[in-house]
Amino acid sequence: MGWIYLALFIYFIREFSTLRLNFNREILNPAQLFIASFIIMILLGTLLLMLPKATHDGISALDALFTSTSAVCVTGLIVVDTGTYFTHFGQTIILILIQLGGLGIMTFASYFSYFFRGKSSYEHQIMLKDMTNSEKIGEVFSVLKKIVLLTFAIELVGAILIFFSVQGGAIKGIANRLFFSVFHSISGFCNAGFSTLENSLYEPEFKFNYSLQLIIVVLFILGGIGFPILFNLYKYLVYYFKNQFLRISQPGESVYRPWVINLNTRIVLVTTSVLLGVGSVLFYFFEYNNTLAEHSTFGKLVVSFFGAATPRTAGFNSVDMSALNFSTVMIIFILMWIGASPGSTGGGIKTSTFALATLNFFSLARGKDRVEVFRREISDFSIRRAFALIALSL
Repeated sequence: MGWIYLALFIYFIREFSTLRLNFNREILNPAQLFIASFIIMILLGTLLLMLPKATHDGISALDALFTSTSAVCVTGLIVVDTGTYFTHFGQTIILILIQLGGLGIMTFASYFSYFFRGKSSYEHQIMLKDMTNSEKIGEVFSVLKKIVLLTFAIELVGAILIFFSVQGGAIKGIANRLFFSVFHSISGFCNAGFSTLENSLYEPEFKFNYSLQLIIVVLFILGGIGFPILFNLYKYLVYYFKNQFLRISQPGESVYRPWVINLNTRIVLVTTSVLLGVGSVLFYFFEYNNTLAEHSTFGKLVVSFFGAATPRTAGFNSVDMSALNFSTVMIIFILMWIGASPGSTGGGIKTSTFALATLNFFSLARGKDRVEVFRREISDFSIRRAFALIALSL
């Protein structure tokens, strides 16, 4: 039955993509259109979740609206248990809402429109250039294609790994294991935090499954690090291995290219690494004799790493959140406030914003009149924008 719903969804995308949608940029700019698309998807998701086949005992309009909003905005907040309250059809709707919300509805609609029609208007490309932060108009659909393909590739690999990491006794039936794997792979990469398990990964059958926790934590770190960073890292890996091959096959033919890893990538990677490292150490220290007491030494390290990574982006939990020490809760508050990286599926003020604010403090403390990092100067506009975001978040 699930394959029928998938086929109907693909058919809907196919028909929707062939429609000629003309937006007047004087009425709706890219930001407004992006928000409008989310509102429409939330309302449509609400109606679908209220269908009789979506739940076992029905759902109120308010609960359906809340669930749909949470899925599209990938917050992970729920008012009813996803695994027991919704049928497989309802869970599939939530999964589609998570996927569309995590990557952006306009990203999907625009890419499939170009895929099926083979063309796009110049005005449409300008609008998408603003949405995808592409440097050139000609790169718009190339970027969209890379985003969609990379997403599906990571989620596919994640689903396969989750499938083999889950023991047969924990999830009965091949079909149920397959759905569980796909659901948590998409929910993990999109940083949604939705789970078909009542207590997320704290269930008795899963809280000691450290391989599953590591797979999911890698998924939401990749989703939260941002597509521009992933593309830049891919570019560097291609450059590195190509140069290594040339050094072996044709010595002297390798070419040095400075700044293959750009400034934004370096800032995000360093900030993310510091937050993960410091957060893991603090979680391990504060919870060693509390929520981590039942785990082995290796388990304590994995759960600490999971506990430090999930607040910033995902929303999963592998410990009893109500039993955490107050000091740990304060650390989680800070990590949730910082959030993920720009251009990712996560939220928060973003790691780059936090990094720029921190660098500005250090610069002022050292008596410098400008902010520098990696021998590059940060513009005043970027600093002002960072503090504006922080002020708005507070």
